[in-house]
Order: sequence, then C-alpha cells, then structure tokens
Amino acid sequence: MAVDELQAIIQRCQILEEADFKGEDFNLFQVAGQKCLEDGYAAQLLEVIQNEKNKVIIKNMGWNLISPLVRCIFMYKQEDDKREHCLKILDQLAQLCNPKELFLGLLEQIEQTSGEQVCQTVTLLLQPLQTVLLKLQNKKAYSVGLSLAMIMNQLTPLPVPYTKQQIQEDKLGLCQCCNAVVDFAKPFVNEVVKNMEKSSEYNDMELKEELLKFCMKSLKYPLLTAQLEQLEGVEEHPFRHFAAEIIDILWDIRELIPLVFLHRKGKCPHWENQDFADIEQKNSADSLACLSYLMFVQHFGIDCFPMVFSPSYLLQCNMTHIEVLLKRTEESMLSKGLDLFESCLLRMEDNGLLHQYLEFRDFINVPQDLVKVMTLCPIEHLRKKSLNILQLFIDKFDAEGKYTLFRCLLKTSNHAGVEGYIIKNIKDQIHLSLTACDNIWFTGHHLISLLDLVLLLPEGAETDLLQNSDRIMASLNLLRYLVIKDCESDNQTGVWTTLAKIEQNFLKPLHVGLNMSKAHYEAEIKNKKENRREVHSSNTVCSVTVSGEKMPAMTTEMQLQVLHSALFTFDLIESVLARVEELIEVKVKALMDENS
Repeated sequence: MAVDELQAIIQRCQILEEADFKGEDFNLFQVAGQKCLEDGYAAQLLEVIQNEKNKVIIKNMGWNLISPLVRCIFMYKQEDDKREHCLKILDQLAQLCNPKELFLGLLEQIEQTSGEQVCQTVTLLLQPLQTVLLKLQNKKAYSVGLSLAMIMNQLTPLPVPYTKQQIQEDKLGLCQCCNAVVDFAKPFVNEVVKNMEKSSEYNDMELKEELLKFCMKSLKYPLLTAQLEQLEGVEEHPFRHFAAEIIDILWDIRELIPLVFLHRKGKCPHWENQDFADIEQKNSADSLACLSYLMFVQHFGIDCFPMVFSPSYLLQCNMTHIEVLLKRTEESMLSKGLDLFESCLLRMEDNGLLHQYLEFRDFINVPQDLVKVMTLCPIEHLRKKSLNILQLFIDKFDAEGKYTLFRCLLKTSNHAGVEGYIIKNIKDQIHLSLTACDNIWFTGHHLISLLDLVLLLPEGAETDLLQNSDRIMASLNLLRYLVIKDCESDNQTGVWTTLAKIEQNFLKPLHVGLNMSKAHYEAEIKNKKENRREVHSSNTVCSVTVSGEKMPAMTTEMQLQVLHSALFTFDLIESVLARVEELIEVKVKALMDENS
C-alpha cells in the first residue's frame, strides 16, 4: 500500500542526519508520495507532512511533490475533499520546504504548463510562489523578476478576450489570472516603497527595475490588445481594474511621470545583436503608447498628472505614441491610436497650433498614417473616424500650418479621394480669406504656388480620369469658385494672372483626356453589345482579380453597367468643365468690352 511505503521511507530517513540524505532517498520519497496522491490518500500524506518529526525530511524533499500535486488538484472536482487536502499540502510545502528548491520547482511547473491550463496553473501557484519569494534572502530581486517574466511569457500566447461576452465568460481564466498576478506583486511593490521612503538616495534599484519590466510587459500584453471602454452590465471590468493596478504600481515606484515624458532611450538594455535591440525598442514603444492611451483617454492616473503643460506640448509628446499605434493593423490598437489622437486634439483651440510643429517628423508622418487608415483599413467605422480626425487636425493649425499640410498631403497621399478632400479644404480656406479675414497664405503668390499642385492632371491627357474623378471634380469646383468669386480687376487670388498656365496644364489636357476616354468606353460598350449573344451561348463571364484575390465573376450585363457608369462620370466632368470655360469666357469678354 502506498501509505505504508511512504511511512517506511519516512522512518528510515528520520534516523538520518540532513547531510546524509542520498539521491535514492529523494527518488523513493517522490515515488511514494506521488503514489499516495494518485491512489487517493491525500489526507494521509497531509498528516505525514504536518508531523513535526518529519520537518527536516519535508524541508529537503517536499518540493519533489509539486508536479504530481498540481496534476491531482486539477483532477479532482472543486467540492471534493481530496482536492481540499491537496491544497492544504501545497500550502504546507510553501511553509516548510527549502525556499530555493521549492522556488525552482514551482517555476518549473509554471514553465511546463500549456494550453487551457496555463491560467489555472499560474493562479494556483501564485500564493505559494509569493510565500517562497518573501522568504528568500539572496537574489530576491532576480527571483521576483524571473517569476514575473516566466508568468508573463506563459500568458502572452493566450488570446485576449475582447467582446463583452468573451470578457464575461473569461473562458481561459486570463482576466482573473492577470489581476491575481498584480496581487502577487504587491508585497514586493510595498518593499520598494518602504525602502524609498527610508532614504531619498535609494540605491537598490534591482527590485524596482524588475517591477518596472513587469509593468511594461503588462502594458503591451494584455492591455494594448484589450478593450478598455466601460461595458454596460459589467460591474467591474477586469482589464480596467488591471490597468488601474499597473498605473498604481508605476506611481508607487515613482516611474509613472518619467515614463510619460521620457522615452527611456537610456534605460534600454544594450544588445550586441541588432535584431534583439530592435525587438526591445519596439516592445518599449508599444508599452509607452498604451500607457499614454490609459492616461490621456481612459484617465487612469490623471489625478497624479501635473496640470501645467499646454495642450500643444501634450500633443507633441503623444505624437510618437500615436504614430506607433496607427501603424498597426489590429482593430484594438488602431482604435486606441485614433482615440489618443482625437483626445489630444480636442484639448486644443482651432487655429491655435503653430506651423512650426510641422518641422517635427511625427507631425508629418501621423497624417500620412491617418490617410492609410482612411483608404486601406477594412473596418468602416475606423475609416470614418480617421477622416473626422484628419479634419480636426487640419482645423487646429494656423493658416501657414494648414497651407504646409495641404501641400504635403497633396504630394504624398496618392489617393484621388483624399486629394479631392484636401482640395475642398483649400477652397474653404480661400473662401475665409476672401470673405472674413485677409490671409496671405490663401491669396496671391502663395495660393498660385498651391494651385500649381491642384489644377493639373498628374499624367497629362493620358491620366486615368475615372480613377482620378474625385480629384478632378474637386479641382474644377475650386476653379469655378475662383472665377465666380474673384473679379479679374481685383485678382486677389492671382487666378487671372495664371489663367494661361491653368488652361495649358489642366483644361486642355482634360478635354483631350475626356475625348479619348469617352471614345474608348463607347467602343467597349459597342463591342460588348455585339458579342452579347456569343457570351450568352458559351456562358462566358469576366473574372476580376483585386490584390491577388479573385472577385465574384461579372456577367456581360454587369460589365455594361460599369461601362455606362464610367460614361456618366465623364459626362459629369465634361458638364462642369464646360461651365467653367463658359464663366471664364464671359468674364474675359466683359473685361475686354470694358477696356474698349
């Protein structure tokens, strides 16, 4: 019987000195103890462990029981007495075993767990691991750091619950586990706080650094991926609670404010391998971006934040983080980037952001990233939000800033819809200059320079008019506005001075392009109609490939519909073009009559 075998080994070891224990004794104890657990004799094993006479044996050999003990705990049901006995054994081992040996045993058990049992195992072993770490005298900071790193490495591959239902179900137990890990770290945070209170020149930075690493890892996972908005019907959002705890730790160890403002370039470890250095820098950038989101959007720790900084300075500090988030493709991270950008902009007054900020690289890169979200993101509500934020960004700049930003976006967006949107903004600024306040950036020679970018066809008469229709229509509408609003005698905008150039670079090539495009599409329509009978008889369809993916097949009728739609677009462009030319002719003729 397993209990008898165990008692025999115990009696044999009781008469030995601690130094006389052999490897064979350890193995026999482990096998017998494991058999007791597997055969259901946990209560008897508990008695053996609690016996004061066996204290030395358990101190040296008890850690060997961790692996079978964990297996048995998960094997028994929650209400089973045997499970309760196993939990008491685990607690006794934490109290009695050699801390160093038990520490390694617990860590090994956490490292070996995988899949659905990761969170269960970590949550189960956190309390005994904490007990052991608090007993350690040597290398405590290193051991705490190793424990936290191992735990976070095991949790990181798990999917983060995102929807309300997933968070409430917490299928793998990640929400509960994350908050248990914070509770595990609290005694060590308190130790750092006490040491800092004792001395303003607190030199033992190791434990503090390990806690800081843990917080940085937690910001990247799970918080960067997690949905952190308040959820209706969820009394305490587990990830919001976790976020608040991480912010509290950073504040307690006096790292919160330095992290927000200092990008910690000097604190990154030195790696000889550049790939490792790049990974470290990226992880740090992700964590800092998440920290800014927590503080400035969700307002965690905002009460600790000094309210002495201007909104434009806060925007400048956050642009690096916004850029990091907008370059990601995951919805959770993109939405955090957009929210952070919007939050910073809403703190500012319109027309109050100085044009000099565009000398910073981030202030040019971020609107370009925003354009990519607007045009490439598959999630509709994020595309719409990014467009609104772009307009908000434009509105915040002074006149010269708007002018510079427009030039930049016209040159870099490479998207007709975006270019059309920018041209509409230019028209609005010109209108303000002509009606409300005189503005040198949207009148005179500055405007003429801008119009050179607007009133032209990128590839002359051979420009794809259909693909560029948004830009062309916006340009024609702008030109029509200028011709109507600005009298030739006043010429505030300078459009009449540069009319010959506009006709040469824009109006004439557009005429030629329209004639060529209409002729081509009309020929295609004629060809499709003539071949319709053959197509029907052979059941031939047209296949279209977009970004390497085959789209649903198009029938001849669908193709004809598309071709007619294109012709309609050309007719629309042609009608506006004719109207613009008519207005120019009338104004020029009126001036000639006046002069004669």
